[in-house]
Amino acid sequence: MNTVTGATGAPVIEARGVTRRFGDVTALDAVDLVVEPGELVGLLGPNGAGKTTLLSLVTGQRRPDAGVVRLFGGDPRDPRSRTGLGTTPQETGLPPTLRVAEVVEFVARHYPDPRPTGALLDEFGLGPLARRQTGGLSGGEKRRLAVALALVGNPALVVLDEPTTGLDVDGRHALWEALLAYHASGGTLVLTSHYLEEVQALARRVVVVDRGRVLADDTLEAVLERVALRRVSFRLPEASLDGAHAHARLAALPGVADAALDGDRVDVLASDADAVVRGLVTTGVPFRDLDVQRASLEEAFLSLTRDHAVEEVAA
Repeated sequence: MNTVTGATGAPVIEARGVTRRFGDVTALDAVDLVVEPGELVGLLGPNGAGKTTLLSLVTGQRRPDAGVVRLFGGDPRDPRSRTGLGTTPQETGLPPTLRVAEVVEFVARHYPDPRPTGALLDEFGLGPLARRQTGGLSGGEKRRLAVALALVGNPALVVLDEPTTGLDVDGRHALWEALLAYHASGGTLVLTSHYLEEVQALARRVVVVDRGRVLADDTLEAVLERVALRRVSFRLPEASLDGAHAHARLAALPGVADAALDGDRVDVLASDADAVVRGLVTTGVPFRDLDVQRASLEEAFLSLTRDHAVEEVAA
C-alpha cells in the first residue's frame, strides 16, 4: 500500500488555542494538538468529551470560534487541503441499493491512485459481500465498509471517529489489523474511542480529552499509568461508618486516588490496589466482601479531571 504525502515539513494536523462553542456550551476550550507525519494517535475520552468536535474542525466540517487549525499546512475547509485525507464519521450513510463493490468503486474514482477494490474488501473481510446491496448489510458490516472507504484513496492521513462502534470482537480485531497495516505502510492515523483497550491496541501516542480540554498528551505507556486505576470495593460494619472521619481515613490509605461511601459499601479508586488492601489490614477494621476490579474509564477520567483542577489551583 502506498500512501500520498502532505506538505513537506508541515505537521499533518496543527491546532493551536482552538475553542468551539455551541450556544452556552464550550465543546473545546483552548485546545492544542499537533500530529506529525507517520504518527498513530488515539483521542481518548468519555462520550461528550469534545473528541468529535475536534475532528470536525480538523476535517473542515466546522470552523473554530477561536484559535487556528491547519491540515497539511492549509485551511481544512479548502478542498485542496483535504486531498490527502480519508475520514469516517460516527454515522455514515450508504446508498442502500448500490452493491458493496459499486460503492467502493464509486468512491475510488475520486482519487488519482486508489486501492484495488477486491484487495481492499478482502482486507476488511468484505470480499464475500462484494455483490450484496449495502441496505442488506448488518450494522457491523456497514461500519467495516465505511472504514474501508476512508482508505480507498491511499490517503496520507486517516481520521476515524469511534471506528469500531457496532462491531463484535472478531470484527473489531480485523479492523485493528487493517489499520495497523495502513500505519505500517507510512500512513498517519488519528482515531477517537472511549474504549481504553482499543486505544491500547492501536495507539502509540494518546491524547486524553474531557470536558473540552486536553488532560494528558503523552506516550501510551505514560497515559496508561495515569488512567489504569483499580476499584477496590468492600463493606464495613456500622460502627466504622462515622461520615467525614471515615472518608478521611479511607482517603489516607496508601495508593488511594478517591474514596466514596454508599451505606456500608465503600468504593476506593486506587493506583495501587495491593497497597490499599495492605493498608486496610493494618488498620484492623473488620471489612468484608472485598472486590478488586479495573476502574471504569469514566472513573479514571474523573480522577484525571480532579488532578488537573488541583494543578490549576496550585498554579
